[in-house]
Amino acid sequence: MNRLSPSILAADFWRLGEQIEQARQGGAQYLHFDVMDGLFVPSISFGMPVLESIRKKTDLVLDVHLMIEKPERYIETFAQAGADIINFHLEATEHPEEVIKMIRDAGKKAAITIKPATKASEVAPYLKLVDMILVMTVEPGFGGQKLIPSCLDKVAEIRSMANEAGLTLDIEVDGGITLENVHQATEAGANVIVAGSAVFKGDVKANVEAFQKKWAK
Repeated sequence: MNRLSPSILAADFWRLGEQIEQARQGGAQYLHFDVMDGLFVPSISFGMPVLESIRKKTDLVLDVHLMIEKPERYIETFAQAGADIINFHLEATEHPEEVIKMIRDAGKKAAITIKPATKASEVAPYLKLVDMILVMTVEPGFGGQKLIPSCLDKVAEIRSMANEAGLTLDIEVDGGITLENVHQATEAGANVIVAGSAVFKGDVKANVEAFQKKWAK
């Protein structure tokens, strides 16, 4: 089943609550929450207080993407703040299995993210340990970039590895996804789609509905 995870990084923060509700009304199932520390990626975004506020007001699945160094420092804190899925970068820690265990112990779904330069084979040891793999289709840290088509080859490779292992694994893509290219991502094997500008620029509810109609064809 395909799911849309609108990235609030592209939202108008003056109208954030209103736009989240519009996304929900349009049929969005998840809400993507990009946490950037200015170290692992150049940008700084938002953290636990914003997540806590959103958690109080929505029943959407909060899909938290940690673009931070040593994510193990903050797993428990983000879990307590209301994350449903905690997604960390394989490149950001020396102890991925420990991070996965921390997420599981906190009662949350675990996910691993890889950058465009990271090979699909590097997630192979963890496929049975996580609920989802996120393949970045742009360099992490900035919104509004164009999709790097070669990253979709990694999506297909990971989907093939999961199928061969008999795993029901979610594969998420994040970066440059629009109505015009989303079919490329789903055909490669992705079933969770992060979209920022394509959702929050313009009529949010109509944009989400357009993604749903695209999948229904």
